[in-house]
Amino acid sequence: MSNRYSLRNIFICSIVLLPFIYLAYNYAALPSIVPTHFGLEGKADGFSNKKTLWLFLSFLSALSIGVYFLIINRSKIDPKKTAKLSVSAFQKIAVGIVIFISALNILIVYASISGGIALNKLLLPATGLFFIYLGNLIHSIKPNYFVGIKTPWALEDPANWRATHHLGGKMWVAGGILITISTLLLPQKAGGIIFSIIASLLVVIPFAYSYLYFKKHK
Repeated sequence: MSNRYSLRNIFICSIVLLPFIYLAYNYAALPSIVPTHFGLEGKADGFSNKKTLWLFLSFLSALSIGVYFLIINRSKIDPKKTAKLSVSAFQKIAVGIVIFISALNILIVYASISGGIALNKLLLPATGLFFIYLGNLIHSIKPNYFVGIKTPWALEDPANWRATHHLGGKMWVAGGILITISTLLLPQKAGGIIFSIIASLLVVIPFAYSYLYFKKHK
């Protein structure tokens, strides 16, 4: 087990370092001022010194590593004592979060290098793929305070948790597919609007369903 743990940590460190290597390789060719924010229409509307890219990458990388180790070591601080359950799903979710944030870092650097490439046009489809990934995993996790659709009613009732995550998993997969396709094919602004609507529904509907389940079965 310790060897697997060490190999996984080495893999995680490699994934986290990739954006920094990519930035270092292209850093000399970057202009001193680079685009760092894009509007809904895909036009750059925010600029910063290229040195700030290191700060962006460092902050997001530290965040991903923190979340990763929190999920992996949840057994030490889990008040529900379910940490030993769904171990494989938790590990996959933790690794997926690190990969997603590292991909985001690479997209940030790529958008700054290309100048004319809108970050949102790349980020939103990637977010859709991440929803698909999570949707295939959350239905199998047990009640916990760290990962999942943590409504107060689901946390107090395992049956509510199962029903909510069964629905949420299906919705996240379907919503992720719609987000990925629509944001790739539609114009930037329309894709951003569609993303906002779908993402909101993926949060609101499972939350409302959990409450209605509670009202029906209390």
